[in-house]
Amino acid sequence: MKNFIFISPNFPENYWKFCAELKNNGLRVLGIGDCPYDELKSELKDALHEYYRVSDLENYDEVFRAVAFFTYTYGKIDYLESNNEYWLERDALLRTEFHITTGFMQEDMNRVKSKSAMKEYYKKAGIPTARYTLVHDFESAAVFAAEVGYPVIVKPDNGVGASHTYRLENEDQLRQFIQNKDDTLYIMEEQVRGFVRTYDGIIDADGKPIFETGNVTPFSLMDVVNTNDNSIYYIVKELPENVKDAGRRTVEAFGVKARFVHLEYFQLTQDQEGLGKAGDLVGLEVNMRPAGGFSPDMYDYAYETDVYKIWADMIAFGKITKPLGNRHYCAFVGRRDGKHFVMDDSAVTEKYGNRMKMRGRLPDALSGAMGNQMYIANFETEEEMNEFFGDLLQEY
Repeated sequence: MKNFIFISPNFPENYWKFCAELKNNGLRVLGIGDCPYDELKSELKDALHEYYRVSDLENYDEVFRAVAFFTYTYGKIDYLESNNEYWLERDALLRTEFHITTGFMQEDMNRVKSKSAMKEYYKKAGIPTARYTLVHDFESAAVFAAEVGYPVIVKPDNGVGASHTYRLENEDQLRQFIQNKDDTLYIMEEQVRGFVRTYDGIIDADGKPIFETGNVTPFSLMDVVNTNDNSIYYIVKELPENVKDAGRRTVEAFGVKARFVHLEYFQLTQDQEGLGKAGDLVGLEVNMRPAGGFSPDMYDYAYETDVYKIWADMIAFGKITKPLGNRHYCAFVGRRDGKHFVMDDSAVTEKYGNRMKMRGRLPDALSGAMGNQMYIANFETEEEMNEFFGDLLQEY
């Protein structure tokens, strides 16, 4: 029996489904987390062969001892994974130290975590990226900003999501940013004029996709976080061929094998010198895990399938056994507390209840980027979906 260690199997809360499908495929699933065992979902308890509680997942020594215990008790560990961006580097270090060769190792981390290092591999894939510089002092940053023109975007070179990402409109804002920033290494990029769309997939051990989809984010996630605004995005009904092609080339360039990917691109809304024509794709960043929040469930709703099973089948059998069904647009709206919406919760349910797939409160850990109250619904046309967005975001 193969041994699979799942780090933090209780968060996000839907990740118990990964563990359940691994168990269904005959793997021994061993969990490590800092949540008390009695507080785990019953479905997760049923999926885990054993759970090792640590007092703090941030404490590497504790997690190391947990992996050592499982190794001593059950023998060779075949897989170790969290499917979580936050633990990506920790996972790689543990795989390296315990010689678990079925995922990214410590030496791979720079190209998949450093936004500046990613650019070389996007280039290898034949995909342009925004011009950039690493921020060390005001003088060199000001020279770069003058060269590419304001506004410029600054964000941590190694960061998660859109936190600590800012648009600087002029030299005064740049000076203020330099004066107030901490010791984090920041990357500064020219602003790309476009919206974000993604290539999301499950890649097998040979580097080939066995499931492909994508999402579109019409609003800037940076603005959602910085202005505490509402959030929307949707899973596409059909993945455009240019996105599919770019995603596959990016997967090959980064050497991705046996994992979920969430690869981000700008689609230009106007011609931009050095980057391309309107409609072209520009590399933004790679994420070697599923899209955040309830996106895996949205994949299921959009394609009438089960990506938790597809992923577990890839791990256990190297192939897909779950077919895709009919395809739909699957839309997400995250409404922010404190705003006054024309349609209250009961009105939303009355109009869209037959289309609704999920609704409820988002955990605090996700609310910064996704809002507080979520609604997820399926639609057959873009027109229907856009009406849904308009209804739910209208304020008085």
